[in-house]
Amino acid sequence: MQFDAPLVPGRLIRRYKRFLADVALEDGTVVTVHCPNPGSMLRLDAPGLDVWLSDHAGKKRKLRYTLELLRLTEGPEAGVMVGINTGMPNRLAEEAIRTGGIADLAGYAELRREVRYGRNSRVDLLLTDRDRPACWVEVKNVHLRRPSGSWPTAAEFPDSVTTRGAKHLRDLTEQVAAGDRAVMLFIVQRADCDRFRPAEDIDPAYATGLRQAAAAGVEVLCYACTVACDGIEVDNPLPIDLGPSAPL
Repeated sequence: MQFDAPLVPGRLIRRYKRFLADVALEDGTVVTVHCPNPGSMLRLDAPGLDVWLSDHAGKKRKLRYTLELLRLTEGPEAGVMVGINTGMPNRLAEEAIRTGGIADLAGYAELRREVRYGRNSRVDLLLTDRDRPACWVEVKNVHLRRPSGSWPTAAEFPDSVTTRGAKHLRDLTEQVAAGDRAVMLFIVQRADCDRFRPAEDIDPAYATGLRQAAAAGVEVLCYACTVACDGIEVDNPLPIDLGPSAPL
């Protein structure tokens, strides 16, 4: 998926109030930008990081710029590009499914977005076909990797407690019980991870819920992405490790 227009480079000054960040542009101008990420952004909000912004000049918005990408600078992650916009994975997943980039979800005749299901929920993607059960797909953004500790190469989710995410797991489990197919799809907006596992120390209830959903028939898929200043593409599948983690 290519960005609609070239991104604007800058340097992160601070991220605050969850959805705001101050960024210094290349000409020295300091702007307050929208940070489209409700999580903790653990290890991804250090002042001084190189960042890239989408420019929405001319649109009726309170903030002109949106934070899209950043580049890490320290240790084994130095130079790694990370996408932090949690609204992006749905678009990435849809594009990859339509183009056959996610083999497990290929071949359905129709794809719909934001279809009501479960208990006052809207599923991210619904795949349907006359010849097989419907496939309900929830998509989650992943950008957490902790290069020290027991699992230094794993992509992890979540980076903060997510009661909404746990609810989605229960909704998916109900669809399996009703005879449909259900998939929890994790999209990792970085390319330096070699597997996926739940961040059990951050949200043990979600980790337990994910294992229970998988045991009940919910499929768990994870794909890494290639991230660059001109676009983000879904790339390779990552192995899934749902086992209880060792202490970090």
